[in-house]
Amino acid sequence: MARRSIGIVMNGVTGRMGYRQHLLRSILAIREQGGLTTADGTVLWPEPILVGRSEAKLRAIAERHGLTEWSTDLGAALARPGVEIYFDTQITGARAAAVRTAIEAGRHVYTEKPLAEDVEEALELARLADEAGVRHGVVQDKLFLPGLLKLKRLVDGGFFGRILSVRGEFGYWVFEGDWQEAQRPSWNYRVEDGGGIIADMFCHWRYVLDNVIAPVRSVQALGATHIPERVGEDGKPYAATADDAAYGIFELEGGIIAQINSSWTTRVFRDELVEFQVDGTEGSAVAGLRRCRVQHRSMTPKPVWNPDLPATEDFRAQWQEVPDNAEFDNGFKAQWELFLRHVAEDGAFPWDFYAGARGVQLAELGLRSWREGRRVEVPELAHAGGAAKAGGVSEPVKARANGASESVKAGADEASEPAK
Repeated sequence: MARRSIGIVMNGVTGRMGYRQHLLRSILAIREQGGLTTADGTVLWPEPILVGRSEAKLRAIAERHGLTEWSTDLGAALARPGVEIYFDTQITGARAAAVRTAIEAGRHVYTEKPLAEDVEEALELARLADEAGVRHGVVQDKLFLPGLLKLKRLVDGGFFGRILSVRGEFGYWVFEGDWQEAQRPSWNYRVEDGGGIIADMFCHWRYVLDNVIAPVRSVQALGATHIPERVGEDGKPYAATADDAAYGIFELEGGIIAQINSSWTTRVFRDELVEFQVDGTEGSAVAGLRRCRVQHRSMTPKPVWNPDLPATEDFRAQWQEVPDNAEFDNGFKAQWELFLRHVAEDGAFPWDFYAGARGVQLAELGLRSWREGRRVEVPELAHAGGAAKAGGVSEPVKARANGASESVKAGADEASEPAK
């Protein structure tokens, strides 16, 4: 069997997400399984070149995993022979410039979300990539979670009848850093550094809703900075200027209403860190990261409201587990394999920069909704033949968040992701 090595410059792997999910559980896992076999029998063999700011951290990771290629010079890494792909998992503010550099070097680009700090910049990156003839993609890992794959199977199979509503709960308590160390980096809570839960999580909710349920048509959001001061990695207090909770209502195509709460200031009383309940005329489902349970119309009990008596029904026991019926791999790894096939053999990959731009758009419009206190429509992002336009909705996420943070005050080295 022929083997084709694919050099991948991985920028930001010293951070939690870059290291755990992308390097360790994706690229190195693909190597451990013997590579990725294409349709013609060729084995794709990823060769990671680690890039970051800390020489000591890069060397330590490389030595830990028997890797030899690492650099603090992005340009030099991109210029190495055999490099075909650039991957970015830096903080959002540093992403666009690095992606432009990779495009100019003629490398295919795969990146964490958000793609950019505003939708105009995201669309510009998509246009530049198209003009350069390079493949481009954005991580949308939630689509590959077992629970959501089962939920998508139910939707596609018509289980729900007419879908009425979606209710989502995401989040957990992130410690303030005083008496217990925070499990998220401090920049997540500073708007000036690109932090904020709306900018982070609304990108996820856009692709989840669009791909699993129905396209998003409007948003109404309320953000909050519930914890105004936290303690950083240096042990010093800092002002938390970014939103740490968001409460969103999304109108979807077909009249479906979705409500999703996102919070780093809530304690978990549910089975998984994120859960979505979908209710339809013929049945309902509750899906998390791995599990999915259903209740069909024919099996729906008939509870009666009586606050004078204790509840005797075990409501959870009235739901049925959806079987796996398939083997599920790590979601990040599954999408990495699809992107490698996209580069090597023109495999399908719909999660491109334009899809990433739609996530940035919803975050922008969510912040606008919060700031202006109103419902905001979500226009189409048109693009054709490399030409793209944002429909007149672009405004930097950071600027919007600053405005929203001010209204809240008046009233009261890794990508930002849920802990894995």
